[in-house]
Amino acid sequence: MNRDVELSTGVRLRVVEQGRPNGLPVVLLHGWPDSAQSYERVLPLLPPEWRVAAVDQRGHGQSDQPERGYAIDDFAADVPALLDALAMPRAVLVGHSMGSFVARRAAERSPGRISSLVLIGTALRARNTVLLDIEATVDALQDPVALSFVREFQESTVARPVPADFMTRVIEASAGVPARIWQAVLAGLLAYEPGPPPTCPTLVLGGTSDGLFSAEEQRAAAAAIPGARLELVDGIGHCLQWEDPERFVALLADFVQTLGDTDRQIDLPITR
Repeated sequence: MNRDVELSTGVRLRVVEQGRPNGLPVVLLHGWPDSAQSYERVLPLLPPEWRVAAVDQRGHGQSDQPERGYAIDDFAADVPALLDALAMPRAVLVGHSMGSFVARRAAERSPGRISSLVLIGTALRARNTVLLDIEATVDALQDPVALSFVREFQESTVARPVPADFMTRVIEASAGVPARIWQAVLAGLLAYEPGPPPTCPTLVLGGTSDGLFSAEEQRAAAAAIPGARLELVDGIGHCLQWEDPERFVALLADFVQTLGDTDRQIDLPITR
């Protein structure tokens, strides 16, 4: 089911929901400049007893595109507001790339709302040579954003082939993001600094062939979170959920299984 959700932060987000209404709440946050479509290949594979919400974050997909508010803190403020709107006292929070920094910040600021974290294609900081190298190119983008640039960017994120029709949809959706949002989100990513490490159970997922955040950066991100579990898949690039959705779901489900079933939606008070 697709629906629009109005948040107390003043933005309207498009949410794709599936699963059992009182099942384990799992919220999926995409990367820059993607959308909930980033999880298209895994949604049919997720356990039907989970209550899953894949979100178009502000500025992306079919959600609102405000003039400002694209720092990681702005995205993170939307998370507890979204949980309120969905009547989820707390949830397993899954974030890919940009979404991983959003997820981590949300866990820092609203620890009572996040039962566990899954960070895909992440790093301790986003400010690395890869993103700095494309900063000038992104800053020069104009509307409509050139499809050739979007294609080159998105295809560079994978190390293993993905279905051509899926990649075409990804590219078309990203090309629909205005240049100002490409620029504002990148600026927010480059400015991001981590706060205190999350205290909830955390899984760091990624690939050894990630061209955006190296295996070393991913290991450093996991090492900075006490007790975090790290799973790097050989030959996978920046998008495990695109490149090997079956492996992604298996690792996610195994992690969630270790947490037990204590975070079903029912009988949980809202705590902040």
